[in-house]
Amino acid sequence: MSDISATGHAPRTCDDALRRAFGFLGKRWNGILIATLMNGPAGFAELRCAVGGISDSVLSGRLSELTAANLVERLVDPGPPVSVSYQLTESGRALMPALTALTAWAWENLPPSVAE
Repeated sequence: MSDISATGHAPRTCDDALRRAFGFLGKRWNGILIATLMNGPAGFAELRCAVGGISDSVLSGRLSELTAANLVERLVDPGPPVSVSYQLTESGRALMPALTALTAWAWENLPPSVAE
């Protein structure tokens, strides 16, 4: 079968890596949590307040996903009292330039009503 369609053009495809990146980072809250952690480590309650509108169970699930993807690490301070915080890993910090550029682009090109 030919790579050329009936119109004489090659079919359009999306790079698989880009598809995976947007699929993961575009999942509700994941990109926002990573961006929030760009400012440094934060505890669970601090993240919940910073993000706003996220339930405890969803936040817990998203943090587990981000940890499993090696973008965030969970830090436990044995205390007393015991405290848990989250911070970006090296892979998570590698996203900072892209997220900063995306944020600047959004400020310049997307009216606030688009996201609502």
